[in-house]
Amino acid sequence: MFLKRFLIVGVAAITLSACTLMGKDYAAQLAARQQAYAAVAGAAVNSFHYTGLWSWEPLSDTQLAVYTQASEAWLLDLKGTCRNLRFTNHIGLTADAGVVSIQLDRVLTGPGDAPCVIKQIRSLDLSKLDSPLQGHPREVEEAPRPHK
Repeated sequence: MFLKRFLIVGVAAITLSACTLMGKDYAAQLAARQQAYAAVAGAAVNSFHYTGLWSWEPLSDTQLAVYTQASEAWLLDLKGTCRNLRFTNHIGLTADAGVVSIQLDRVLTGPGDAPCVIKQIRSLDLSKLDSPLQGHPREVEEAPRPHK
């Protein structure tokens, strides 16, 4: 009986420590990605033109990089916390006539989540980024901005 409890506690402790180490590793990787993108971000702009989104990379609950092409990307800063941004499998992006604008357009993370207002847009110089967009392109949904 004692041996069984000892084994259960031991396995739980090992599992918990592995999860903690993985969490620290993920946090360190995310911080490194944020710094890498910030280092190659240009001056803030009010909007950007696009015909579609190629991919995206979440950097935090308030920031993401969106790729309009494999060689063109923008760093978006969002107002407040964007729920599920780091965990969703796809995002939506509102726009009007192929233009994404600060304060007017939003990032959508799911049907039950509030839209995330775009606070700032900066162009990214991908030629200076060591490893642009890690992994495979992510699915993107586009939606027209509702007119008031």
